[in-house]
Amino acid sequence: MKKSLVALAALAVAGVASAQSSVTLFGVVDASISGYSSTSRDLNGATLLNPFYLNQGSVKVSRRELANSGYNSSRIGFRGTEDLGGGLAASFWLEAPISNDDGQQGIATFARRSTVSLSGGFGEVRLGRDYTPTFWNDTVFDPFGTNGVGTNLVSTANTAFGNFLTPAASTAPFTNVANSNYVRSSNSIGYFLPPNLGGFYGQLQYAFSEKTKYDPGTATPVTANTSRAGRYVGGRFGYANGPLDVAVSYGSSTIGDQYYVGTTTKVNTLNLGASYDFGPVKLFGEVSRAKNKVDYEVEPFLGGRADVDLTGYLLGVTVPVGAGLIRASYSRVKTDFNAPEVLFAPAVADPKASKLALGYVQNLSKRTALYATIARVSNKNGAAYTVGGPAFISNSVFTPKNSTGYDFGIRHAF
Repeated sequence: MKKSLVALAALAVAGVASAQSSVTLFGVVDASISGYSSTSRDLNGATLLNPFYLNQGSVKVSRRELANSGYNSSRIGFRGTEDLGGGLAASFWLEAPISNDDGQQGIATFARRSTVSLSGGFGEVRLGRDYTPTFWNDTVFDPFGTNGVGTNLVSTANTAFGNFLTPAASTAPFTNVANSNYVRSSNSIGYFLPPNLGGFYGQLQYAFSEKTKYDPGTATPVTANTSRAGRYVGGRFGYANGPLDVAVSYGSSTIGDQYYVGTTTKVNTLNLGASYDFGPVKLFGEVSRAKNKVDYEVEPFLGGRADVDLTGYLLGVTVPVGAGLIRASYSRVKTDFNAPEVLFAPAVADPKASKLALGYVQNLSKRTALYATIARVSNKNGAAYTVGGPAFISNSVFTPKNSTGYDFGIRHAF
């Protein structure tokens, strides 16, 4: 009897294996010794109302830690493809973030990617949680791949700019997927062009908000009046051939929706990125413009809130040196609140920041590498971007100024 059961189990496993063309376990374990330091300064001085003001100088917050994902994001995943015949294939991809520095987060959520798809000569239709088209240009054209202290400011600023206005409940220590869809969107339908278009590529994506809609609208509960928040629609199209890769993307994300107030808040993002590999050196670049705008059901008599613009650019370079790679980038962002001028009042300067990052990667094999990165952010006019770690001390006395950091680590892929 036992032998019969074993035989049946073996046949069942064989049947599954024959139907599934391939299943792969993959992942990255990345650990670094990282340090962060952010300094705020007292920019106040004596005035007519306070001629004896005593300047408080500066205050610094810092931290050293064993971190993860300084070079590549730590992860573990499963992906598989089944050949359906006739050029069709069904695929799945489940990828989970892991915090290998403390072990708190393992395969608890597939927050990095969880998709199922159908592909063929027509391209690919993909369903689930995936990267948004607008984020791809931030990471593909960043020499640091939006990882560690070297992450470009365009990505850092836009990620915060696109946060939902109503934060979701904490899911710590696990990744919270319900606070933003700038990097990834949940509940999405994506379409990808087939790869045989002479170098041209592209994708479209729509993500459902999955909020309840009430009819009539007056039946909407006060605590659930955000029926459109979380929706995303976007696309990306590019051309890659030989040393050249260039792509443009656009996306619109609904980050807030108040039925009884009659407002819908959206962030519309447009960016253009490119890279060119000359052999001895590879150049990267990106320009980005995002707009936070409020649509009113009934326009206020005195006008609504002005649009807020976030603009930025990135310049980068990589230089191969034997089995190593030198990486460098410079990025800059500015926020424009488009505030109207007030008579007899001083103009308010736009917050802006710049970042310089420098790094080196030594490849020990195809899967293992040692790396080092240093970076510095300079803030002006109230901007408060950091390289990571603790936030600035920011109040009526101290204004955020500079943030510096480093990553020294090892990455192993499998």
